[in-house]
Amino acid sequence: MANYGEQIRERTRWFLNDRFGMFIHWGLYAIPARGEWVRSYEKISNEDYQKYFDEFNPVNYDPKAWAKAAKAAGMKYAVLTAKHHDGFCLFDSKLTDYKSTKTKAGRDLVREFLEAFRAEGLKVGLYFSLIDWHHPDYPAYGDRIHPMRDNEAYKRDPATFDRYLDYMHGQVRELLTDYGKLDVMWFDFSYDEMTGEKWRATELMQMIRSLQPHIVVDNRLEASGEEGGSIYASEPNFFSGDFASPEQIIPPSGILNENGESIPWEACITLNNNWGYSSADKAYKSAKTVIRKLVECVSKNGNLLLNVGPNARGEIPEESLHILEEIGHWMDRNGDSIYGCGQADLPKPEWGRYTRKGNKLYAHLFEESIGPVNLPGLAGKIKRARLLADGAELYVSRPWNAALYPDDAYFNFGKPEHFTYPLPDERDTVVEIVLEDDDR
Repeated sequence: MANYGEQIRERTRWFLNDRFGMFIHWGLYAIPARGEWVRSYEKISNEDYQKYFDEFNPVNYDPKAWAKAAKAAGMKYAVLTAKHHDGFCLFDSKLTDYKSTKTKAGRDLVREFLEAFRAEGLKVGLYFSLIDWHHPDYPAYGDRIHPMRDNEAYKRDPATFDRYLDYMHGQVRELLTDYGKLDVMWFDFSYDEMTGEKWRATELMQMIRSLQPHIVVDNRLEASGEEGGSIYASEPNFFSGDFASPEQIIPPSGILNENGESIPWEACITLNNNWGYSSADKAYKSAKTVIRKLVECVSKNGNLLLNVGPNARGEIPEESLHILEEIGHWMDRNGDSIYGCGQADLPKPEWGRYTRKGNKLYAHLFEESIGPVNLPGLAGKIKRARLLADGAELYVSRPWNAALYPDDAYFNFGKPEHFTYPLPDERDTVVEIVLEDDDR
């Protein structure tokens, strides 16, 4: 298992350095514009859903613009839904006609995405749903989430499920052989008895590793990624994947395995409350919230995969683009406190969070201090402090009003050092602290 662990460390080296990625949920469900689960929630049959296939023609799809927006936001990789639960494929699969090349669009949308994002120097990944509400051999009646779960006319013969698995495995093979080097394979999702070897998971992972041994795979061939699974075990399954994938939540203390060791993880988070385009959902997170949550993930050795849901015309919503632009403005000046950084192994400070890279400690200030900013336990350990955004020198001192705390260091944004000063950036002011005599 040590060798397997070393393989995971090698595969995830870039992943743990890059820290910030874009998730893109897009498909036929952009037309009803009520989220990607609309078929399940509203119990829509294949026949009634067909009108969206017949209409689909994203005339403004410009993946080069998407890629530029992601790069400008400071994102280093992106993952697109090649196939979601509704079974519709954004790629030119030879195994089905239920694909974008057979719509009015007539385009292989995955291939265009991959080419555009690679051209911007971003790493690329594909999301692939293990389930398929369109396929005739996928369990329907009696399944907990299938749109036809209550319709006895859709009772399926369990003996035909292997035909679906052959189809599903075949599509994964197509993606891994016909589209060049992929950096991430993002599976979704296992539930109830549909987990692990129900997917012929060992066979599937053997195929993946044989075709693209470098590829980073999430842990959702197992039961619900956010609630457990053997990726957390001291000896994970072969198909457990390379990273844990908590959804719409940031783990309180990061993610550790049974041995108490940090494992790679990535929080996937929506910009509003839906993954797929939802025209009525205006509950967008602010750029400040996203910046602080990205910092929180990195401070716990995690990544943030931030989702956008393009509309039926192929456009990322304006609200999302504005947020990404503001995040990018902050990242341009403060990205060194994110890329290649991780947990600082220091107690969480009252005013915000730490991230760390070698002997550089990054103080992320979310709250203004009364008087000087306190750095618990760091007295005599600081070589210098600079404002990361512009390199301006900050004053490290022991002001008269800190005499009762001899083990702590202090800095401030002006003189006299015991005064109170506003934060230069109320979203997150980052101070780069170079530590003395540190061998990391």
